[in-house]
Amino acid sequence: MSIEAIHLPNANYQDESGLRSEEMILNMGPQHPSTHGVLRLVLTLDGETVTQCTPVIGYLHRGMEKIFENRPYMAGIRYIDNADYLSPMINETAYALATEQLVGIEPPPRAQYIRLIVNELERIASHLVAIGTYGLDLGATTPILWAFRDREQILDMFEALSGHRFTHNYMRVGGVMHDFPKGWLKTCEDWCTQFLERGIPEMHRLLTGNEIFEARTESVGYIDREQAIAFALSGPLARASGVEFDVRVNRPYGAYREIAVNMQTRQEGDCFARYLVKMDEMAESVRLVRVALDRLPGGSISQRTPIALRPPRGETYAAVESARGEEGVYMISDGSEYPYRAKLRGPSFTNLQILPELLRGHKIGDVIAILGSIDIVLGDVDR
Repeated sequence: MSIEAIHLPNANYQDESGLRSEEMILNMGPQHPSTHGVLRLVLTLDGETVTQCTPVIGYLHRGMEKIFENRPYMAGIRYIDNADYLSPMINETAYALATEQLVGIEPPPRAQYIRLIVNELERIASHLVAIGTYGLDLGATTPILWAFRDREQILDMFEALSGHRFTHNYMRVGGVMHDFPKGWLKTCEDWCTQFLERGIPEMHRLLTGNEIFEARTESVGYIDREQAIAFALSGPLARASGVEFDVRVNRPYGAYREIAVNMQTRQEGDCFARYLVKMDEMAESVRLVRVALDRLPGGSISQRTPIALRPPRGETYAAVESARGEEGVYMISDGSEYPYRAKLRGPSFTNLQILPELLRGHKIGDVIAILGSIDIVLGDVDR
């Protein structure tokens, strides 16, 4: 851990009781297990109360947008895996959609259904990490073990499909790389059944009714609806505050135009509501996967596209609903094989902006609970 305290002798003041106090600056991170990556929070404390927070980012910056501009369109898919590295399939879908909009092509129906299936499985895998590590942040060790047990089976399915467990490089402009291998659909159906019957109920029994977990999360880190909109929040963070926005519903893409999504929202706006939205979304993702499996069309998995892809001059923006919110790719083409400009809209970066507002007035012990409920991925923040 990297925690250091700096006393400010000139910050002494006297409260109403006549007792003298002094502020203290606490550096939390950039290598602290509860920041879930290389994030540094400079906290100003009055006793145990946070009066100010300054997030310091950039420790994981890799220049991904400039990398896209120096690679052919097809090659960018491999690099966008490393943005939100807990949702690589969803990242690839956003990049592929942006390129397809520039070129003016539409993936075949089967490819669109495959994308929906793997994207929803990726959403579940990401939420399992978020919920498991959130329980660990607050002192519970069993949830992360059970969460990773179920997540490992998803990664096994991804490995069978793409050859990789984590950075898949599976999407292609105009479709996907491979069709489902033999036995994959049966494995997926069996996993959905056991996850609904065992995985989700077990997690509810561990956390939802846990007195300690509820005490640490209920009425903590409150965000009202207007505040969520003002900070441009998206994903479970916004929907837990009553904001009815989901890219899959409001701007449907791919197979989501045929398979309706039941948006999961809460009105409480606290850390506990954000946890419940993720739990509800996992059950909804299982439903979407099952519907897609039942309706899965036949046919080709990809459109024929030239190896040297040269979209006509123009610009476009494609957005998808990632596990953390609106994941967008803005792309400009100058007619060459390389994007003239590629800009990522990472929900983790946008959602992190509200953290100083949330922490102000809370105790130091609530910092971890509030930060964990935002569910940021530092690769999606720094890029």
